Amino acid sequence: MRRTRIRLSAAFICGAAALFSATAVPTTPAAATEVRWVVNNQAVTSYDIERRAALLRLMRRGGNVNELAAEEMVEQTLRQQEMARLNVPVTDEMVDNAYNNFASSNNMTVAQLDQILAESGVTKQHFKDFIRTQIGWGQVVRARQRSSDSLTEQDVVQRMLQQGGQKPTAMEYTLQRVIFVIPSGQRSALLAKRKREAQSMRDRFQGCENTVEFAKGLVDVTVRDMGRVLGPELPAEWKEQVANTSPGNATPVRETEHGVEFIGVCSARQVSDDHVAKLVFEDQETGDETMEQLSEQIMTELRERSRIIKR
Repeated sequence: MRRTRIRLSAAFICGAAALFSATAVPTTPAAATEVRWVVNNQAVTSYDIERRAALLRLMRRGGNVNELAAEEMVEQTLRQQEMARLNVPVTDEMVDNAYNNFASSNNMTVAQLDQILAESGVTKQHFKDFIRTQIGWGQVVRARQRSSDSLTEQDVVQRMLQQGGQKPTAMEYTLQRVIFVIPSGQRSALLAKRKREAQSMRDRFQGCENTVEFAKGLVDVTVRDMGRVLGPELPAEWKEQVANTSPGNATPVRETEHGVEFIGVCSARQVSDDHVAKLVFEDQETGDETMEQLSEQIMTELRERSRIIKR
């Protein structure tokens, strides 16, 4: 069976909506569900494969869609089993947030996305299962990378010699995180209101000195001093926004599993030392291509030790 390549990054979940056709592609009624593959005693059914084939059609994927759908569902099952073995945490809130972002990035409401997925035969549940696997698998690959690719001091010296002896620099930020909390179960009712409140506070942000004072008059708003954070240590979802925000200003408002947030950039300066050099060089090794190769390596290992039977 040919291995398929699925992007790991959050950008896929939040940005690949552009691949969706504006019009749902109708599917034929599903036949009786049959077991088509067994992956470590877990069934992959014709129903699962039909849902994935509908998703691939909606995303304008070429080739033999039914064959590709079967390959992806076997691979997704292996990934989910590995996520379960490693106890990778992917909460319903994380999935819902990614689903909602997917809709908004394609200029749709969640209800419109629900309708497209239903009419095309994908179903909301199948797409959410797909998102959950993408989020969790990204965590699996990043955890493997962190455990296996830490550079030694000798590696760092060698890298610097290759670059003419220049020690790399990185930005060091002093940050403040402002969270407009949305209680569990109230996201749909409160999201729009909390976005407006967060945007209003963000528009008035003029530095970190008065943030706590501003937040005192607001309900369920948390201000967290993040202290000094080096650029390579920033979470991927914040890195670009922080880098593009000048000191004394705040990043754009975004939805997260906690509610609605923005990051205040209190100060920024360039620093250079051995620790920075190590972080910068390690960061260079975690690009999309490297992570994709590591993903393929892990999948090869899983296939070699798994029992995969075609029915």
